Amino acid sequence: MDSLIKRRIAPVVRARLSEAPVLLLEGPRGVGKSTLLADLAAEIARPVIDLDQLAFRQLADESPSAVIEDDGPVLIDEYQRVPALLDSIKVRLNRSTSPGLFVLAGSTSFDSLPSGTQALTGRLQRLQIMPFTQAEIDGIENRFVARAFEGDVPHATTPAAATRDDYIQRVMHGGMPLALVRDSQGARIRWFEAHVRQSIERDAEALRRIGRSGSLRGVLARTVGQTGSVLNTTKVAADVKLSWGTTSDYITLLESLFLIKRLPAWGVTVLSRTIDAPKVHVVDSGIGAYLLRLSAEKMKRRDPAALTEFGHLLESFVIQEAIRQTTWMDAPVAAGYWRTKDGLEVDLVLERHDGAVVAIEVKTGDHVTGKQLDPLRALRERLGSSFIAGIAFHLGPVGYAAEDRIHVLPVERLWT
Repeated sequence: MDSLIKRRIAPVVRARLSEAPVLLLEGPRGVGKSTLLADLAAEIARPVIDLDQLAFRQLADESPSAVIEDDGPVLIDEYQRVPALLDSIKVRLNRSTSPGLFVLAGSTSFDSLPSGTQALTGRLQRLQIMPFTQAEIDGIENRFVARAFEGDVPHATTPAAATRDDYIQRVMHGGMPLALVRDSQGARIRWFEAHVRQSIERDAEALRRIGRSGSLRGVLARTVGQTGSVLNTTKVAADVKLSWGTTSDYITLLESLFLIKRLPAWGVTVLSRTIDAPKVHVVDSGIGAYLLRLSAEKMKRRDPAALTEFGHLLESFVIQEAIRQTTWMDAPVAAGYWRTKDGLEVDLVLERHDGAVVAIEVKTGDHVTGKQLDPLRALRERLGSSFIAGIAFHLGPVGYAAEDRIHVLPVERLWT
């Protein structure tokens, strides 16, 4: 599947090679980092040193210079398997900081390797490789978010084709390449289970220190249960009967494994009366649906708990879709959410480096009422001309410009 779907971030990888001595591709296991690295290797006629293979790992452990002293770029996959290799890379960079010397790929966040962070500060550029967007899956050259920053929010003259069942299917499938090729729900569930188990039992290096993988699995399930909500670590800790500190460490570990993502509060230092706690989102909606035991059958039965969980999962699905589109843009974009102490909330605030803001709300109904636009109106009023566009997405077929710089659109418009 990964080889058949054109990744929008592939040309970005090639372009960033000329900007820093070390380029790091990081993201979930099985997301396609190795494929990107292999494609790059074929283009530049360089080998890939895969530290998941025992022979390469032993070589890196026993003779790191044999790995990193080759003419660049040196391509290393699953670099986190031998963290000490980063010290050897630092030594080489002390002699030369020419761009494109190393391309690393890893399934653990660089932030989880303190010594590496110190060693390569200022010499490394990170690029997250995340699950496929729906635009990539459909093979559509969509740049919705980039256009929105230009004030160009398209309103199609024809109704959206996607039905509620179509959206449910997309959310349940997610964007992990190896899950998408499974041709049945059962096969996908087995893949999701294996992925979660491998992430927890193999990739969580900190398990050697913190011990019980079963506890980590429990924290994962309950944290994903809060997807689309303000993170309540105290409740997770109570549910799994761990201390707050241990639970917080586990959540940080799960984020470093790219299973969950904390979305920070936005506007805390700019706008008054703003809540500063993060929200939490599952990185892949398919994995989220698996962990929540959410199925299309439950949705068809209109199970009340399933409908509520789907609403939260839909928010995570849309937000991840929008954020991933920003990784294709040249200008850096920061992401957060905005919530006031008065109860106004905007699900996603995207701020470009020049201060331009695009705000997104996600609704599970088939239309959006005027009152539901109040949070976008409030943010527009407080930001003035910096507010470029506010978009309320819904599951209905009709899109339109509601008022000045505020739009109501079907979720499908994100990728069609």
